[in-house]
Amino acid sequence: MGKKGMRCTLAWTLALMVMAATIMSAEAADTWKLCNMNRDGVTACRPAISGSSAEKPAPDPTGACCAALSNADLNCLCSYKNSGLLPYFGIDPDLAMQLPGKCNVPAPAKC
Repeated sequence: MGKKGMRCTLAWTLALMVMAATIMSAEAADTWKLCNMNRDGVTACRPAISGSSAEKPAPDPTGACCAALSNADLNCLCSYKNSGLLPYFGIDPDLAMQLPGKCNVPAPAKC
């Protein structure tokens, strides 16, 4: 493995470790935030951003989801768009990217 591949692997491993540590410490405190969305906000949005199929499309976001999204740091959330972590947590990135439009929340221009 070359230096570039080793750096990518190291960076990916470090990112996963930071994410795991953040989640574990947040769960230990029983309160956490991800990009200014707390656990309740993420939970409210989960049905609208989880996997869907032709037989069972994802439902529209709830009012609680849209309220949480309106207070979220959308630039921060956009940083996870291509990370590979969203599918790992059962989140469909395409559905997640549709939330701002469905909730009438202005999305960042570069997301």
